[in-house]
Amino acid sequence: MADRDEARTFEQSLLGWLDDAYNLARWLLHDDQEAQDAVQDAFMRAMRYAGGFRGGDRRAWLLAIVRNVCYTQLSRSRATASNVVFDEEQHQGAGPAADPEAAALTRVDRDALMRALEALPVEYREAIVMRELEGLSYKEIAGAAGVPIGTVMSRLARARERLRLALSARTGEPGKPGRPGDVRGLQRRQNINPRVR
Repeated sequence: MADRDEARTFEQSLLGWLDDAYNLARWLLHDDQEAQDAVQDAFMRAMRYAGGFRGGDRRAWLLAIVRNVCYTQLSRSRATASNVVFDEEQHQGAGPAADPEAAALTRVDRDALMRALEALPVEYREAIVMRELEGLSYKEIAGAAGVPIGTVMSRLARARERLRLALSARTGEPGKPGRPGDVRGLQRRQNINPRVR
């Protein structure tokens, strides 16, 4: 009976990160349905192999499983199909704004940022999503991605630089903190999270 209670407690703790798992899968796979399937598969694997959990951060462990499932799906789909097109209209945040001009500018900025994120190589995109949208530490990202912390740091630096260049090219200004080229604090400034519609 104690094992069942432990398993139930473990499962409940993982369910608290369902949105985080979906967010990572969505950014890696570029498809809502595939992301949902990947998260379901990852949760099934997590429960099946819960005995293999050796302590530490459960969230990072779960996101590592999600990441691995996504990479498996990506390798399979690359072999059999072309890239999936991201439907921006379907994933835009919906919310009335008091100032239509400000809302239009925010939507343009958000769309430009989403396009820039989508254009990043998957290794850079996963690092930036885990750090800036999910708030994982460098150590947690390294554990989830199975790479050294130095690799995480370089991927984040390269991802931020590519985003800065892409966004500053749109405005004609170099990226400065608090300006369109600044990519730190992405979720706090704009709603670019694809799970929020």
